[in-house]
Amino acid sequence: QDDILVVEVYVDDIIFGSTHPRYIQLFFDLIKSRFEMSMMGEMTFFLGLQVNQSPCGIFLNQSKYVLEIMNKYGMESCDPVGTLMEIKDKLDLDQNGTLVDATKYRSMIGALMYLTSSRPDIVYATCLCAQYQAKLIEKHLKEVKRIFHYLRGTINTGLWYTKDFGIELTEFSYADYAGCKDTFKSTFGGAQFLNEKLVSWSSKKQDCMTLSTAKAEYVSLSA
Repeated sequence: QDDILVVEVYVDDIIFGSTHPRYIQLFFDLIKSRFEMSMMGEMTFFLGLQVNQSPCGIFLNQSKYVLEIMNKYGMESCDPVGTLMEIKDKLDLDQNGTLVDATKYRSMIGALMYLTSSRPDIVYATCLCAQYQAKLIEKHLKEVKRIFHYLRGTINTGLWYTKDFGIELTEFSYADYAGCKDTFKSTFGGAQFLNEKLVSWSSKKQDCMTLSTAKAEYVSLSA
């Protein structure tokens, strides 16, 4: 009675797993009796996500996808950097500068957004850059390219989930104060851990304007 079966459906693909092998076979036999399907075996790749399973746990990453987008945007030979953003640089709507190709910028943002499904470390920087997609100038494109420079040195970074027992959910949240130079709104970030394993993360500019750091933190907690 303590065993569980987890099933995820995406269009015509089904991923399922269980804490007991017997339930995996029972579920497969049940589905196959009603639908035409085939068993592909242990999952190693799904929707751009690489899945490496071992007796100790599961490692998820998107190194192949990172290499693909690096090549797509001509960043495969760029120099790696250790941080996603420069502390002194904060993006804003100031349009004094040389305009750049908005189509390429938006395409790069879209590619990075897809990567955030396994790279929580790039969520904040990517979401910040995504806020500026009209009348772009060089400084905006520079910040997006810096994310690619960071990826160049962290291609194999991913999420490691060791085998564990029990279910204990813990959440952390944080907010800056009036970090947006255009609206003076705060940005919050959240992370949820299941048995000390990161399972969910987010970053978003708050909808309301707060008058203190403490209030920004309270809004973050309620999100």
